[in-house]
Amino acid sequence: MDPIDRKILAHLQADASMSIADIADKVGLSQTPCWKRIQKMEAAGVIKGRVALLSGKKLNLGLTVFVQLRTKQHDDVWLAKFARAVSEMPEVVEVYRMAGDIDYLLRVVVRDTEAYDRFYKTLIKKVPLHDVSSSFAMEEIKYTTALPIDVERAA
Repeated sequence: MDPIDRKILAHLQADASMSIADIADKVGLSQTPCWKRIQKMEAAGVIKGRVALLSGKKLNLGLTVFVQLRTKQHDDVWLAKFARAVSEMPEVVEVYRMAGDIDYLLRVVVRDTEAYDRFYKTLIKKVPLHDVSSSFAMEEIKYTTALPIDVERAA
């Protein structure tokens, strides 16, 4: 990836609805070469998709819960069952397998504590867990989906 590709990515992360003409103008290319670069980055999997970012609060989904899970089972069968279970639960918006004291970290978005309780009960029915610890976010201080594009290399 060269500096122009990085600039294109930075603009797309800031506003994926920008027209090709606007992006091309901002990075100093004509439209066709700019579009070809974007297509190439999509084909290579650098650009995984373009989405609209929604407001959870405006959609009455104002509670974010970070769920730390520990399991006593670490085999492929358990992992497949767990992955399938969390993939089927729309409240789970992120899942990470961790190193350290916890095995998995989930970010769960729900309406309120009652909705989280229903989610929790469903989760523990679907997959055996050793320990579940939930932390409720009190305030969102920073949230972004933008990756830190190396601005120095893009200049």
